[in-house]
Amino acid sequence: MAQEQSRLDQETVSIEIVYISAQSLLYTLLLFSMIGFTWRADNFFWFFYFICMCFIYFVLYGMMIVALTPNHDIAGIVSFFFITLWNLFAGFLVFRPLIPVWWRWYYWASPVAWTIYGVMTSQLGDKENLVEIPGEASSTVKAYLKDNLGYKHSFLGYVALAHAGFVLVFSFVFGYSIKFLNFQKR
Repeated sequence: MAQEQSRLDQETVSIEIVYISAQSLLYTLLLFSMIGFTWRADNFFWFFYFICMCFIYFVLYGMMIVALTPNHDIAGIVSFFFITLWNLFAGFLVFRPLIPVWWRWYYWASPVAWTIYGVMTSQLGDKENLVEIPGEASSTVKAYLKDNLGYKHSFLGYVALAHAGFVLVFSFVFGYSIKFLNFQKR
């Protein structure tokens, strides 16, 4: 029985990854061309990777929360709480250097922050074009991202590993929650 449940959990996650990959490819093709990023293979595949992993970890997060909580009402409340904090501390509304020091740990705990970091550095982190900043000396895009936003292109590999880590953690917690926290009433 336990082996059967484990196989079903693996199939559930595998099915999600297949359709999310197709959805991510379509989304990447549309969005990448609309934004106007440089059409190079490495840029395109990095963008696809971060978008695909973002979709996967959000779906797995939802599955994990549903498996961890006794009903859909509580799952909705917990999801709302964490997703709101993820978006607030992602570095999109408030850049990491401007987040108070005692809250910066949550920036690094937010999967959305890692996705924004990955997309920004993979697409713009190696650009040597000059940027004119009012009231300041002009600098390159690469230097601006590093000095003002804290994005380093050399950190891109670790960002990719962090995405894989979030997917694995959410997947394992989902599997163990389904196996050991069975809230179904018979």
